[in-house]
Amino acid sequence: MRKQYNVVVVGAGPAGSTAARYAAASGASVLLLEKDRDIGIPVRCAEGISRKGLLASVNEIDRRWIANETKGVTFHAPNGNQVELDTETGYILDRKIFDFDLAQLAASEGASILTKAYVHDVIKKDSQAVGVKVNHLDENYDVYADIVIGADGVESRVGTWAGLNTRCKLSDMETCVQVTANNVDVNTDHIHLYFSNNRAPRGYLWAFPKKDGLANVGLGISGEMAKEKSPVDYLHDFLAADFPNASQLTTVAGGVPCDKTLDQIVGDGLMLVGDAAHQANPITGGGISSGMYAGMLAGQVAGKAIKDKNVSSKRLAEYNQLWHKKEGRNHKICYNLKNYVYTLSDQELDGIAEKALKSDKEKRTLLMLFRMALVKKPSLIMQALKVFS
Repeated sequence: MRKQYNVVVVGAGPAGSTAARYAAASGASVLLLEKDRDIGIPVRCAEGISRKGLLASVNEIDRRWIANETKGVTFHAPNGNQVELDTETGYILDRKIFDFDLAQLAASEGASILTKAYVHDVIKKDSQAVGVKVNHLDENYDVYADIVIGADGVESRVGTWAGLNTRCKLSDMETCVQVTANNVDVNTDHIHLYFSNNRAPRGYLWAFPKKDGLANVGLGISGEMAKEKSPVDYLHDFLAADFPNASQLTTVAGGVPCDKTLDQIVGDGLMLVGDAAHQANPITGGGISSGMYAGMLAGQVAGKAIKDKNVSSKRLAEYNQLWHKKEGRNHKICYNLKNYVYTLSDQELDGIAEKALKSDKEKRTLLMLFRMALVKKPSLIMQALKVFS
């Protein structure tokens, strides 16, 4: 570990490793720091991603990353009705392999990587981020950089230390818990989403099948709802009712900011990517593809800024502009849709499913379901058209 780099990236999840990769590919000297012992462990998500989303930031898909390939989604209504939709090809990843390989891709471009490296502050000169304070194997170091990229997840402190407002309202913070379980009997060609205000208020339950009866089963609910009943209790009730023979092999809990992207994701010498920038999809909470795409943009812009010898917030704002042009606008629309759809009663959800089941299966689309859900909010239908058409 040197004392000076062009770019220091804090957090080696998909967003951070991708940012490090693209910054290094531009010729910048890059250090990628990960607080955990192993990259990719523990797994903190349902591991689902679309093929299109994956190819947006990687050139080639390694089959080792794929635990299962899906071709559709099944929506489960509160009364048990199931609405099946065909979708583009999706994947259930093996994040332990996937995250590790993303870090290796960064290393192959020249990035240096350290694990067990706990960043505990940002070094600032006036208002500019100029490095980080890091503890590595019980030794403290000051590492300086032209640009610090915060990819330290939902618990991100990098942005806060640097002076950005990274707060998320409790109502927009999805409290999540997930188990990896066996003996989960579902159609493995589909991901399965369960909606019910009684079973997952202001959120949803999921089952993402892998293989041989193995699946990620979990739920995310609004943080406000979690005050009334524990997400763990909601999940245990769901497992007991729908998958009584399942055995839990792993358990993980955490939060996902299902919010609009932060108003400010750059500062002087600073950039935020992934959950640290609130870039997960507000409806689904999925953040792998969006985080990687943001990491690619941030790494590319960082590389150009280093060559320009200009790391001001004005120069780095190119990243912010590119993100909002491609994804940020859609995320704002998804946020508006989420705030309405999650208020639907179980009776209304059952009615939507019954109406959808009367339509030809070949004509069922996600946009069609949203149109049915938004019948009382026609202004939101136009917004849904911009995202799903």
